[in-house]
Formats: sequence, structure tokens, C-alpha cells
Amino acid sequence: MSAYAIAHLQEAAPHREIAEYIERITDTFAPYGGRFLVHGAQHEVKEGSWPGHVVVIGFPSLARARAWWGSAAYQEIAPLRSRHIEGDIILVPGVAEGYDATTTARAIRETLPPR
Repeated sequence: MSAYAIAHLQEAAPHREIAEYIERITDTFAPYGGRFLVHGAQHEVKEGSWPGHVVVIGFPSLARARAWWGSAAYQEIAPLRSRHIEGDIILVPGVAEGYDATTTARAIRETLPPR
């Protein structure tokens, strides 16, 4: 099942280390099957507040996403970003092939008290 690394990064002033991080990050994906799905795109806020930038990286599995995050190659360059850009980063599994949201709704309804 696919998995995703999702980052919500705050605005930051341009810096050489940020440029170096961006230049080097793609090479860290290769052993784990990762690839950018969203990077550098302007997002459109429909509800709430979402300042900054969104990055989404796809992986073939959560295990591969975790392995990439913990890899020596990524950990070596991570400070180039984190010293200059604050943000939140999560790893999240995707849904299985054929996922049906009505199954989730049914499970929620089963926990509700009778009317």
C-alpha cells in the first residue's frame, strides 16, 4: 500500500543551505522508490488557514517511507532544511486498492447511540 511523506513548511528567506537541500533530496529517494508528487506548487486554501508550502512525496509503502526518513543519506541533509525552515512533517499510509469510505461511515454509525 502506498505511503506519503507530507510536509507543511513555513515561509523562509532564501538561503544557500536550502538550495543545497533541494538539490540533494531527490537522490535520497532512489533506494526507497520515493518521488515528489507535490513540490513548489502554489496551493489553494479552501477552509482554514494554511500559510507556507506543501510538499508530498510518494513511496511504495510505509516501511519504505520510514526507511527513507531514517536513512543516513536523508538525515545528513535534513539539517540543511530544518535550520532555516520550520514546519510539520508526517508519514501516512495511503488507502488500500478498492477502499470504500462507506465502510468507515458504517463503522462510525455502529458506535452511535440509537436515535
